Amino acid sequence: MKFQLFIIVLIVSILSTIQVSAAEAAGQPVKELPLYSKVYDDKRDPFKDAQAAIMLAQASGRNVLIEIGGTWCTWCHKMDAFLADNPEIYQQLHDNYVLLKVSVSDSNENEAFMKSLPPVQGYPHMYVSTNTGQMLLSKDTAELLHNLEYSPEYWSAFLSKWQAENNKENSDVSNAKG
Repeated sequence: MKFQLFIIVLIVSILSTIQVSAAEAAGQPVKELPLYSKVYDDKRDPFKDAQAAIMLAQASGRNVLIEIGGTWCTWCHKMDAFLADNPEIYQQLHDNYVLLKVSVSDSNENEAFMKSLPPVQGYPHMYVSTNTGQMLLSKDTAELLHNLEYSPEYWSAFLSKWQAENNKENSDVSNAKG
C-alpha cells in the first residue's frame, strides 16, 4: 500500500513538473493568482485585499488594477470571457498589474471602500493605482469596446500606457488634470 502511494505521488510530481516546464517554455509565468484577483466575492474585505494587493505590487514592481463589479454583472462576465479568450492580453494584465476584484452587490455594496474612490458610472469599472496606493486613473471599461466587443488593441494600449514603468509620466498627467 505504501509503495502504491509512493508511485502515485511520484507520478503526480513528474506530471506537475512537466506542466510547469511546458508553461515556462510557452513563456507563461507559473504563478497562482490570489483569490482577490480571480473572483468577485461580496464576503471579502476589500481593505484587507487592497493592502495585500499593494504589498504584492510592491514586491513585484507592478501597479494595482482595481476592478469593480460583481457576479450579477453581465459585462463583468463578458470581460472575464474576453481575457480567457485572449491569453496575450491576460498575460499582459497579470505581468504588469496586480488585479484586485472588488464586489459590489445588493447584499454588500462595500460602501466604505467605494467612498475612498472616485465615483463609478457603470460596471465593470477600473482604477489604476501605483504600488504605493496613489490613484492614477478611473476608467470606464466601455472605452475598451469596439463595436460592442472588448478590443484586444484597446486593451493592450491601455495596459501598456498605465503600467508601472510609466508612473511618473501618468502621475504628472493625472495631477495636471486634478
